[in-house]
Amino acid sequence: MGGGRVPVLVGPTAVGKTAVALALAARWPLEILSADSRQVYRRLDIGTAKPTRKERAKVAHHGLDLVEPGERYSAGHFARDAEGWLADIRRRGRMPLVAGGTGLYVRALAEGLFREPPLDPARRRSLDAFTARLESIELLRWATRLDDGFQGGGRQRAARAIEVALLSGHPLSHWQERARAQAAIDPWYIVLTVPRPVLHQRIARRAQEMVQRGLIEEVAAVLAEGHSASAPGLDGIGLREAVEYLHGFRPRDSVAEAITASTRQYAKRQETWFRHQLAGDVLTLDATRSPERVAADIAQAWERLT
Repeated sequence: MGGGRVPVLVGPTAVGKTAVALALAARWPLEILSADSRQVYRRLDIGTAKPTRKERAKVAHHGLDLVEPGERYSAGHFARDAEGWLADIRRRGRMPLVAGGTGLYVRALAEGLFREPPLDPARRRSLDAFTARLESIELLRWATRLDDGFQGGGRQRAARAIEVALLSGHPLSHWQERARAQAAIDPWYIVLTVPRPVLHQRIARRAQEMVQRGLIEEVAAVLAEGHSASAPGLDGIGLREAVEYLHGFRPRDSVAEAITASTRQYAKRQETWFRHQLAGDVLTLDATRSPERVAADIAQAWERLT
């Protein structure tokens, strides 16, 4: 099953990750580890596009229904929980498949958690004042001198590299490498893509289906439990728009259209993130084909890899 390597199935929302994961489960003895920051919330099934009960009955899922809508759940919390799920899956002789679209969750698993070393607050304020006076080119020059692993970026990233190097005694790249050494998985990335017009059609269709299946009623039930409209679990796309309707800020017939517009913007950000932030082996596949065809390609590539 590939030793310590773990396939990680990613792509923008509505691209078809769940269907491909289930098709892979028909080929491999899989358990799916969800890397989706919205699906951790209980009772928000329609609004977070969780796998259905029927789909979850076919293959075990981890990372769903973990906390109440009023609770916060971080990428760090996810990574710590995921270590236990991965150990349990392997102990059962099963194969873990990470699937999801939350980049920070994927990074927490694949690159480890960067824990900032303690930095003296007074020295930090003094250094902030100094770097604020530097021209951007000078900031970048200092960052490169202090950290030979510095990969460039804007003023904020350069100032951060300078701060950590001077105040901790080690460059930022040292602390990041230390985090990677403690990563929970050795990832093999599968990125699903479809042409933009196809993705937009899928997003619009899913938004309509969410409203038809009872999204608004689902959110109303959670609010009726006493959760605030600003609760962490209600802050996601689709949920926000339902809350706006329920509080009289938009007509009901505009909810699906508003969800579609917000989801398109989010999907574009996801595509950019996955295009630039994944390190290591990456297999990119066209997901306009059937999930079974895509799963067959993944299985063949996995055999070559392992």
